[in-house]
Amino acid sequence: MMQNPYVPYKAQIVEIRDEVRGPRPIKTFKMKLVDRERFDYKSGQGCLVSIFGKGESWFTIANSPTRPDLEFSVLKTGKVTAKLHEMKVGDLVGIRGPLGRPFPLDEWKGMNILTIGGGIGQTPLRAIYQYVIDKENDYGDLTIIYGARSSRDLVYREELFKLIEEGYNVHLSIDNPEPGWKYFVGFVPDNVKRIKPEAKNTIAITCGPPIMIKITLNVLKELGFKEDQIYTTLERRMKCGIGKCGKCRIESYYVCRDGPVFSYAELSSMLEKI
Repeated sequence: MMQNPYVPYKAQIVEIRDEVRGPRPIKTFKMKLVDRERFDYKSGQGCLVSIFGKGESWFTIANSPTRPDLEFSVLKTGKVTAKLHEMKVGDLVGIRGPLGRPFPLDEWKGMNILTIGGGIGQTPLRAIYQYVIDKENDYGDLTIIYGARSSRDLVYREELFKLIEEGYNVHLSIDNPEPGWKYFVGFVPDNVKRIKPEAKNTIAITCGPPIMIKITLNVLKELGFKEDQIYTTLERRMKCGIGKCGKCRIESYYVCRDGPVFSYAELSSMLEKI
């Protein structure tokens, strides 16, 4: 019998990692389903995570389906996320999902993969680069471009530094100079201009603040990327998760159902409404 989409699975928090501290804290929660081994999902999909008695919020799944359990990286912004940040290992939550349209990774086989992220927008991109690393024989070169306001605001900081040490093509940046910072200083689109990634046989995926996405899209077009080579994800008010309530509607699209993954070709008609 099909699972009622409004009834959550029960999940237990099995690990919590502090990604970013300070006034805009981010934590990554690893969760394990209680009543089943796991459910099948794909990179780019998300879930509605419910805190019993408080409500539920949409979070993109932060790890590749090739990795065990589920991970969600959560920026503390409201009552649900604030309560989640107070929870401990062993606490229970509800999960509805997986929801939404994923990245078409099967269609990208044999191509180079370029991810361009800013701040917490690195979350869906992490699910891509983990997948490509785990399936490296299926893809060409992997390039990761990522930046944040400061070195303290970098999500998955230690993981990314480890990838650099292992020889992966990772380009980090921060907005303003800091003592000891040896990577690029400036905004993410400027780093893309500096690196000049090759458009031939390459898929580019970008996610971050809306203004960063808009400028990055223009930079990619200047570098020769065509609309069907560029993808991004959108964040809207996902309430029902199945395209019924209309909270996340943009023109004729329901982001929770028709997205959150979109190609630039699909986005070009609605960029002004993002």
